[in-house]
Amino acid sequence: MMKGFFTLLFSVTLVLAYSFSTEPDSTLKNTIPFVLEDDPVAQALDSMWADLSYIPINEVFRDSIDLGNPVFHDSVYAERMNHLNSQTPMNLIYNSIVRNYIDLYTERRRSQVSRMLGTAQYYFPLFEETLDKYDMPLELKYLAIVESGLNPRAKSRVGAKGLWQFMYATGKMYGLTTNSYVDDRCDPIKATVAACEFMTSLYKTYGDWNLVLAAYNSGPGNVNKAIRRSGGKKDYWHLRPYLPRETAGYVPAFIAVNYVMSYSTEHNLYPEPYYYTYQKVDTLEMKEMITFELISAHTNVSISELEYLNPAYAHNVVPKVKGKTYYLVLPKEAHGLFTANEDTIYALAKIDVEQKKTVLPTLSDNSQKQIHRVKSGESLGLIAGRYKVRVSDIKRWNSLKSDMIRVGQKLVIYPKNYVAPSTTSARKKEYPIPSGPKQEYTVQRGDTLYDIANGFSGISADQIISWNKLKSTSLKPGMKLVIYPGK
Repeated sequence: MMKGFFTLLFSVTLVLAYSFSTEPDSTLKNTIPFVLEDDPVAQALDSMWADLSYIPINEVFRDSIDLGNPVFHDSVYAERMNHLNSQTPMNLIYNSIVRNYIDLYTERRRSQVSRMLGTAQYYFPLFEETLDKYDMPLELKYLAIVESGLNPRAKSRVGAKGLWQFMYATGKMYGLTTNSYVDDRCDPIKATVAACEFMTSLYKTYGDWNLVLAAYNSGPGNVNKAIRRSGGKKDYWHLRPYLPRETAGYVPAFIAVNYVMSYSTEHNLYPEPYYYTYQKVDTLEMKEMITFELISAHTNVSISELEYLNPAYAHNVVPKVKGKTYYLVLPKEAHGLFTANEDTIYALAKIDVEQKKTVLPTLSDNSQKQIHRVKSGESLGLIAGRYKVRVSDIKRWNSLKSDMIRVGQKLVIYPKNYVAPSTTSARKKEYPIPSGPKQEYTVQRGDTLYDIANGFSGISADQIISWNKLKSTSLKPGMKLVIYPGK
């Protein structure tokens, strides 16, 4: 499939690897250095790091000590790579080009690799199960790291999306639907099946997995052109000088990822503890059109968790379409809770959906549009509480696909009976300590100040900030908050 740059993670990987080594491998013939383009690189770096914010962060792990990357002789790398190569039908070789990418991952992208090692605990069992079904090398699971950094909603500059970075047309060829509500390219299960079918088709053409990878990245046309220009050679390393610049680094990066993920502990790289594993979630067939907001309210699973577990639903709505089946992924404990109450939930879903269809975008009669500029420390929950609206409303009014907002961003708000704050920031307003009884609340995973305030009578997110002298709206699981419930 055609891509201008490597999507997200690989865009950065390719550029940095070439930036610190333009020296070709002495063992390869006709290998030429590459010219670095500056501005697109800076843009790729910025967008790639921003897109990685979807992964739940474990702050305790981030405070741990990094012991650094040990230095090994080339002979050690070669021996380890030979061991990996002996276990796979893929051609995993070690050379200076591969070494550059190994250094990139183990030295310059250590925190990123730790994150992906943690995320892999969720995705790799799914990948391996599907690859085994198609009788394909299990090492191909590492391709999703090169493609997307294991970000299910990754989007490239040219429009490729998902863990496996399908373009719209290629995805459609392999059964991936894209419409206003659903983008199957972001569905981990469906996209993995499509990737296996695509690569199986390519293998029937080339009979070489390295050429399959090259064709997956740049398209069969570019590989066929390289074969002709090389005089008919069909070995990746001989074709490499004739391939597009990004594809010339694609296979070496894939080989390097195989090494890094297999020998991570030897480089003092450890998985960042991750909230989900493949065994701790379950899939539920949906019977009615239903919003994430309603699901969250009846399963105690936060909207951000639902978004991560169900990345294919573009507007936080599971649709209902005749002739099609849609599924919801939930933590197993929430799966049981939903099933036990599904009649009630589906009855409420019908009412909820009808209300949203007749009142869009859910404005009160006396609402007037406000433009809110995001300030440092603000979250969607805090902003929603201040304007007396829902987070889901703000996201719908502004076409937001996640809860992530940035300082300076302008948000359209239709407030309900909102009174504008004084020149003193409401976030910094001091509230007196009430004389009544207090309660201690322990922050749970996925909690926002707005959610917590809504769980008590007569209090606001701003009051919680003031009572607990919080300097930020960010909450950590296990944090203790003092609450003075209203009457």
